Amino acid sequence: MRILLLDLDSLNPRHLGCYGYHRNTSPNIDKIAAESAQFTNYYTSDAPCFPSRTALMTGQFGIRNGVVGHGGTAAALRHEGEDRDFKDKLAHESLPAFLRKSGLRTALISPFGERHSAWHFYAGFNEMYNTGESGMESAEEVTPTVLDWIQRNEGQDDWFLYVNYWDPHTPYRAPASFGNPFAEEPLPAWMTEELLESNKLKVGPHSVNEINMFNSDTYPKYPRYPGQITNMEDMRMMIDGYDCGVRYMDEHVGSIFEELSRQGVMDDLIVIITADHGENMGELGIYGEHGTADQGTCRIPMLIRWPEKIEPGVQEGLHYHLDLLPTLANLLDRETPRSWDGESYAHALTGASEDSAEGRPYLVISQMAHVCQRSVRFGNWLYTRTYHDGYHLFHKEMLYDLATDPYELHDVAADYPEVCKQAVYNLMQWHDERMASMPFTVDPLWTVMKEGGPHHAKGYLPAYVKRLEATGRAHAVPELMLRHPQEFRTNQ
Repeated sequence: MRILLLDLDSLNPRHLGCYGYHRNTSPNIDKIAAESAQFTNYYTSDAPCFPSRTALMTGQFGIRNGVVGHGGTAAALRHEGEDRDFKDKLAHESLPAFLRKSGLRTALISPFGERHSAWHFYAGFNEMYNTGESGMESAEEVTPTVLDWIQRNEGQDDWFLYVNYWDPHTPYRAPASFGNPFAEEPLPAWMTEELLESNKLKVGPHSVNEINMFNSDTYPKYPRYPGQITNMEDMRMMIDGYDCGVRYMDEHVGSIFEELSRQGVMDDLIVIITADHGENMGELGIYGEHGTADQGTCRIPMLIRWPEKIEPGVQEGLHYHLDLLPTLANLLDRETPRSWDGESYAHALTGASEDSAEGRPYLVISQMAHVCQRSVRFGNWLYTRTYHDGYHLFHKEMLYDLATDPYELHDVAADYPEVCKQAVYNLMQWHDERMASMPFTVDPLWTVMKEGGPHHAKGYLPAYVKRLEATGRAHAVPELMLRHPQEFRTNQ
């Protein structure tokens, strides 16, 4: 048995051909998708990258493992305490450790452990290869390491190879020699001049006025990455830059499949293609960032190709990425560790269930690195509750009907109070179950809040207020100061 897991950073499924995108961004991924179970409502439980990958590797929600942010106490894995054995649980129950116990040699090609000091990310791997640029790698810096490993292990069976690519992540880094295969293709139809003009009124990091988080700086090394979006040509630069990153990465993914085909192992290779999170490319007026608990950030692609075991087709049920762990355990006929929070969907993959929409009744998705939000995804609805707005001036409650408004353009919370009440009930049910199921007494959301708010917002407000005043958006300053008086005073 051989398993290849491709973790493609910041990949919004809307920008893949297999998910209906009108541009040909992903021909090699699309070929695998045609032979895979393809999930349309698959979400990371905790965003962005550090919380997401920690949840995936531990099989636990961030509220339990403790990693929900990018700094402070909530950016460290919780200790097991006095019950810790000679080795901790990660040595046996992390995703790679579990696969190693199942008889697979486990290998990792990724700089991620160094990028976030996420040393627990390495637990359970026999081999680890740090590509050395702390997440700033371009695909041509990753692929040689992958091909070298595959070639050195030619003829070997029973391995699990986990590979990170970073090209869809800002700043867009596809080399100039790659050109722009999308230069003559239209933008997504929903990205109109009217939308752009309305977005110009929004404030907050990664708005059209501040693509570079809190300013409009650009970098000569990354000419595909705009500092702001002032007109539709800038919009094209933004979207083309992202799509070129996806296509450039896809070509390198294709070279991996080509080598595996040469070795004659593609016919029975298990391939899992997913991401740590998506990327807002206009949702909520945010571009090139994964900083909210919404559809743009938290919905991720998931393709699972398992020849002769999994039936190809579309799976529409609601699932978390951490549900992958117990699913693999079921498919491998192994016992599921009790420390995992996921629920298996193996029966849906093997044809035991005829309902392609079978899944969880609702999901709770979290973000605490850029904002502090928890959202509930159920039915056609996405309900978001904001505890710290990250200076976006989000409403406390927001509600979107994803059936009619998939790009989150119209907040209808005021029109559907009963739906909001149901969402809050679901949120409280989830919270009560999570708190009751673990030995810890503190919700790390409140750790983040009590330590001054999300890491990527702390300390920026005074300078950002000055920028707003200098760029004709002083109307937002009183509300920002009203919402965040302590942050403004502290940093004067």
